[in-house]
Amino acid sequence: MKMMAVFRTPKKLNRSFTVSFLLFVLLAFFGAFMALPLVYAVNNAFKPLDELFIFPPRFFVKNPTLENFLDLISLMGNSWVPLSRYIANTLLITIVGTVGHILLASAAAYPLAKYRFLGSKTLFSIVVLALMFSPHVTATPNYLIMSWLGWVNTHASIIIPALAFPLGLFLMKQFMEQIPDALLEAAKIDGANEYRIYWTIVMPNVKPAWLTLMILQFPMLWGSDGGSFIYSENLKTLNFALGQITAGGIARAGVGAAVALLLMIVPISLFIISQSSVIETMATSGMKD
Repeated sequence: MKMMAVFRTPKKLNRSFTVSFLLFVLLAFFGAFMALPLVYAVNNAFKPLDELFIFPPRFFVKNPTLENFLDLISLMGNSWVPLSRYIANTLLITIVGTVGHILLASAAAYPLAKYRFLGSKTLFSIVVLALMFSPHVTATPNYLIMSWLGWVNTHASIIIPALAFPLGLFLMKQFMEQIPDALLEAAKIDGANEYRIYWTIVMPNVKPAWLTLMILQFPMLWGSDGGSFIYSENLKTLNFALGQITAGGIARAGVGAAVALLLMIVPISLFIISQSSVIETMATSGMKD
């Protein structure tokens, strides 16, 4: 009996240059269309008042000016709470809430994904059920809980609910289930404890998950104005302060355009910086036993 080796060459994509070019043009069109709101916001921030109120609206600025930003600096300079305080409050809420959520969600997802214990399925079912509720539905229970704990009018009233965002635990568990159990067993044989396995093996392999959570959580906390939880002006966020400025009427339309750009630029910059890492790790993270 003779053994014959069969070598298969990889299948080449049968697509002509014309089809590839048309697909590129189509994707470029949709990409440009999705970028239009950002381009419009950037142009509005540099428009003088006469161009902001012109009809029909002009998409691109004709006579760019920095007056909107100078007026914003002047208005914030006259506030009895310095701008740096608003920025510090916002950064505190955003960074602690985002990093804390990633760590808490991943630490809770690890035993749910890799261990079977009494009530594990019930706990995960509760997490999935929590995904179905809108934040507006849970706003009143959140306020009652924060009031009972004495955390109203503190930054904890914004940070603590953000730590319990159910999407993070769900996403982390789904990614951690893809990690081979053989890899974790090999680490245990080499003497690694659970904390070292979690930090040096599990977390690097679920990098797409926690980068995605960072992209989702950061803009949500960055745009928080404190709502009905924070009353003290010293604890207010940047979004609240800038919103108060733009509430001054039509005369502050230019300042409002500058505010919109400033609130957009930080989350967008974070997304641009991290999106390549998300795509790269998703392309290289597929592992099988």
